[in-house]
Amino acid sequence: MSGLDKLLNTAKLAAEAADAVSLAGFENRDFTVSRKADNSEVTEIDRNTETAITSILRDAFPDFGIYGEEHGTSGPTDAEFVWVIDPIDGTTNFVRGVPVWGSLIALVHNDVPVLGVVSAPALGMRWWASAGEGAYFNGTRIYVSKVNELAEAHVSTTPNQGWEKAGGLPALQQLQVDSLRSRGFGDFWQHMLVAQGAIDVAIDAIGLAPYDNAAIYPIVQEAGGKISDRFGNSDWRANSMISTNGLLHQHVTTRLPA
Repeated sequence: MSGLDKLLNTAKLAAEAADAVSLAGFENRDFTVSRKADNSEVTEIDRNTETAITSILRDAFPDFGIYGEEHGTSGPTDAEFVWVIDPIDGTTNFVRGVPVWGSLIALVHNDVPVLGVVSAPALGMRWWASAGEGAYFNGTRIYVSKVNELAEAHVSTTPNQGWEKAGGLPALQQLQVDSLRSRGFGDFWQHMLVAQGAIDVAIDAIGLAPYDNAAIYPIVQEAGGKISDRFGNSDWRANSMISTNGLLHQHVTTRLPA
């Protein structure tokens, strides 16, 4: 038994509450869409889902800090533990009726993500991990693949304006061509597929926020993979994220512009 067990169970309860709010909103389609300052989409379902998550976390651990995408920070400012929350990762998918979206809940201890829960109720999928206890998908332990050649690898890339500004589109395109198979699964899902061993490399957009990353880190790491920003640094606060089975990580990051 891990000292994180109670914390992980609480995060799972929060994910259950999130699923109840978000899935109902997704299925009945009764919401309005607005734009935030960064031009990203947001709905009242995003905000209500975050409220459902934080109410459970705050009641269980009032001494912990909370950092959420929609409602910002709350709780003690000097907390040793901080919950980091993205209530609906993939809001554009949610808005358009694409089922690839999910709630991301992470616990960060002294600035290191030590557990993560990713719940995608429209897909019927949930992943979780805690430090030293392995990674799981719908209750089954998962591991990354053992593919060690790009020519045999399945990769997912997310070209966007951030990559264009960084001069990285040609490198992404060449990586797609050099791999065995390339698709764009996007958002959290591509990284969970890496953790499951279903694909071997996932390169996210440039322009991420910490709440996009925090829950992903421990799941990929506990599955035996490697995760970093585009420069190869393990930094969940960075604006980019690359996950691999570990065997391909250095090869992928060295192909991208510095």
